[in-house]
Parts: sequence; structure tokens; C-alpha cells
Amino acid sequence: MALSVPEISVVVPVYNEEDNLRVLAEEIAGVMARAKRSWEAVFVDDGSTDGSLAILRDLAERFPEIRYISLDANSGQSAAFAAGFREAAAGVIVTMDADLQNDPADIPAMLDRCGRDGVTMVVGWRAKRKDTWTKRLASRFGNAVRNRISRETIRDTGCSLKVMPRELLLRLPVFNGAHRFYPTLMRLEGAVIAEVAVNHRPRRAGVSKYGIWDRARKTALDLLAVRWLQSRHIAYRIKERSP
Repeated sequence: MALSVPEISVVVPVYNEEDNLRVLAEEIAGVMARAKRSWEAVFVDDGSTDGSLAILRDLAERFPEIRYISLDANSGQSAAFAAGFREAAAGVIVTMDADLQNDPADIPAMLDRCGRDGVTMVVGWRAKRKDTWTKRLASRFGNAVRNRISRETIRDTGCSLKVMPRELLLRLPVFNGAHRFYPTLMRLEGAVIAEVAVNHRPRRAGVSKYGIWDRARKTALDLLAVRWLQSRHIAYRIKERSP
């Protein structure tokens, strides 16, 4: 008997998050059960050096909705997302981090917003961030610069909690840092975007994988590349085709 295709695929990159994965899996399962949506979660182990992969194996045995893939080396969050999008079965993708700072309880409202008023992509913005003041200040500055150069209006490009159509995601260019520009890249493919305020939680375990200045330097280079893509983007619609 053929397996049914889920409505929603939750894609979660994982790098050394062994203390957070079981809680996150339980939270996702509980939220999706209450929302009465068919779902799967695709965890992408990005070359973890702790016990994350062993925990993912156990979760995949416990939950029929949970699958995982493991990359042979740490390749970065953009690569992990891209691998997860290709592995996902559903037409609607939800992305989130594995560190428990994103709240799965926000997913149903974001799914409900997607599809209304022509919206095809929903982006979360962390209204009350639970980060250090230095991270909040750096994020605010980074968002302002990114929006100015890319001619965007997204309030919180760093929030991983997003809802997107898989069909459009698979059209996007894949490069290190691409995940920070999904709204801009998706808009080039015709996405209509809405923003929704979401909960943000303090990190309970593990350590952040990003340094502020290292990320700022890399993002600056990526921003110039994205601006170039915007200026050279080709858009067309087929008027007619032969039978």
C-alpha cells in the first residue's frame, strides 16, 4: 500500500543539539496533533560531533512521522536546509532551529495565515527576543542594512521559523548563507509574503553556533551577491504552449 503524503514537512537542521532534540520532537508532535494536520519532521544532522545523531535514530524509531538524514561533514545551515528540502515529501515546508528558541506552538497560526489573501510565504519575527543585548543590537543593525541594500521590508530575517512552498524553494540558488535571504529570493520567484509575530525563548542547553562579527562579515558578502541576483533576475510567464 502506498504511503500517504503529509501536508506539512518540518525541516530542522541539527548541529550538536543533543540536549534539545527530544524536547523539540515531543513539542512538534504535540502541536501538530492538536492542529490535526498530517505531518513529518525531517531532521538534518549537519555533521554533529556529540550524541545528536544517536538521538535522531531513536526518535525516528519512536515517531513514525520523524525522519532524519545525516551529512558526512559539517556543511553549514544553508546546506542542511537545502538537503532537507530535497528530502521532504510535503508541498508545504516549515523551517525552524533545533535549539528550542523557536516555539513550535507558533506553527498552526503561521500555516493558517499561509494561503489567505494570496500569501504563499509566512515569515516569523521575534517580537520579544530572549538574546543578549549585543545580539539584539547586531540583529537590528543587520536587518536595517540588509533591507536597505536588498530593498526589502522584512523585520527579522534571522528568524528561522518560516512557512514556504517546497516548489518555489527548490528553484532557489543554493549557496552558503542563502537561508538568511529566503524572503528576498522567494519574492523573486513570485512569493507573496506575510510576517507574523512569534514567541522567542531563551536557549536552555547547548551553545550558539554563530559569532556576531564573523556572521556580519560573511553576510555582507552574501548581501552583495543577492543584490546582484536581484538586478539580473529573469522573470517570464508562458502565454501559450502547443497541445
